[in-house]
Amino acid sequence: MRETLRDAPEISVVLACRNEEDNAEAIAAAVIEKLEPIVENFELIFIDNESQDRTVEIVRGLCARDPRIRLIINTRNFGQMRSPTYGIYQATGRAVISMCSDFQDTPDLLPEFVRRWRGGTDIVLGVRESEKSGAILTFMRGLSYRLQKRFGDYPIIPNATGFGIYDRRVVEAIRSLNEPEPFFRGLLVETGYAIETISFKRPPRAGGKSNNNFFTLLDFALNGLAGSSKKLLRAPLYVAFFIALLTLCCLLGAIVAAFTGRSWQLWLFAAMLEGQFGLLFLFMGLIGVQVALVSERTRNQPLVIERERINFSNGA
Repeated sequence: MRETLRDAPEISVVLACRNEEDNAEAIAAAVIEKLEPIVENFELIFIDNESQDRTVEIVRGLCARDPRIRLIINTRNFGQMRSPTYGIYQATGRAVISMCSDFQDTPDLLPEFVRRWRGGTDIVLGVRESEKSGAILTFMRGLSYRLQKRFGDYPIIPNATGFGIYDRRVVEAIRSLNEPEPFFRGLLVETGYAIETISFKRPPRAGGKSNNNFFTLLDFALNGLAGSSKKLLRAPLYVAFFIALLTLCCLLGAIVAAFTGRSWQLWLFAAMLEGQFGLLFLFMGLIGVQVALVSERTRNQPLVIERERINFSNGA
């Protein structure tokens, strides 16, 4: 049973973690240090996505020493979309702050988040000014934002990862959408509530190794795009029409090549066919993701299955 609004903390901080043994204790201390002077009643919720190191053990110790710290342990790795969102749904505060446990979402912004939320802003997001990353990763991130801007049903805020504070009514509005693969930073915009941003220089990880690689980030971007864009369902029709014209030109070129004995037109024709098949499979893959999302909505499966939770009232 959920805590009543009267008994609920003013602020909940949800810390998504996976293999963060080097950072868990330090991030909890840093968050508490920033909130204690300005918030009388708050909670910290760690949600662990099947860590393979001592993260759970360390957070258990934190929970034993401080009842304001809580822990949800997932039965397996449920991914970067579902696990943090589930943690946000379990928070009971009148406002919820979502952040990672690796210090790249800096605790220094928490007082300003709270101040602006108390001033009446429903959503306040941190927007990174810069981040050291490889050329390929930077290119892919930029491409992802451009695709979202072009095909997305609603504009996302570039360089905002979801790190920020959300009013309780924002959280409940997103929960009511019942998204099986919630692209949270996009859903924040979809709610239509007022958003303010704060620019910050995103620091490197304080310790440990990132769980992300090229393929996990690509999967995250494609799932976010497919789950937040109905225009993708129409795009293959326009591309198919354009390719049909190119195919007609290639066929004419192949006929000319057959009578003139020139072979380069045949190579051009073959290259165009390969390109068409590549685009075909690309769009089939994107549509397949959307069909999978429809299937998951029909199944109504939970975002996360818990193994255990600690320090929640009455085991709620």
